[in-house]
Amino acid sequence: MSTYRDEVVVLRTHKLGEADRIVTLLSRRHGKVRAVAKGVRRTSSRFGSRLEPFMVADVQLYQGRSLDIVQQAESLGSYGADIAVHYDRYTSASAMVEAADRLNEAEATPQQYLLLVGGLRSLARGDHASRSILDSYLLRAMALSGWAPSLDECARCGRQGPHDTFVAQLGGMVCHDCAPTGSARVASETAALLPSLMAGEWDAVDAASHGATAAASGLIAAYAQWHLERGIRSLAHVESAPREAAR
Repeated sequence: MSTYRDEVVVLRTHKLGEADRIVTLLSRRHGKVRAVAKGVRRTSSRFGSRLEPFMVADVQLYQGRSLDIVQQAESLGSYGADIAVHYDRYTSASAMVEAADRLNEAEATPQQYLLLVGGLRSLARGDHASRSILDSYLLRAMALSGWAPSLDECARCGRQGPHDTFVAQLGGMVCHDCAPTGSARVASETAALLPSLMAGEWDAVDAASHGATAAASGLIAAYAQWHLERGIRSLAHVESAPREAAR
């Protein structure tokens, strides 16, 4: 048994007993961690507020047999409050941490941690439309996990694009010959927006029309949920959230 320190993002929490809480964390160096935070539900808790979803903290943990134990927690990023007061930011953040939680342990890399922290920070500041931040995060997170969609070449035969059909089950954009019968066509503006979201080209993303961003969101949601073991339940709430203009 030993203690260790790491930077973490709080993905979700569950009540345990009368005063404790189980926290699921995405850490920078130790992958996903499940730990018990003792006494954090008491008003006298020293670090309960630092272990809420969307918070970034420097924690010291004691390594246990099945669950680790949180011994200390110092705030590194208090994003929860700024996210929670805006419905669209909250639902997008919920979908982001749920997607991060869906990743296998082997895929919980330092790059995944930094990507999630950057996305939550951008949501808290309202840098761009919340759904666009979520879409960009999902594309990049899938790419880091080895599931990058093919956006320039046909996902099936490799023919160079541009192509105008996106099929999540086949891995992205596909040519006319490879597209299944009845596949929906993708408008040229939407097809051009997908690489911009992947690359974080925010000038192009922010200038895109509402129709193109909405269509891209639908494609990205379908792609992410196809490759993850289960659907991202929070996306249903994102769909009903009003789109917040970039600030």
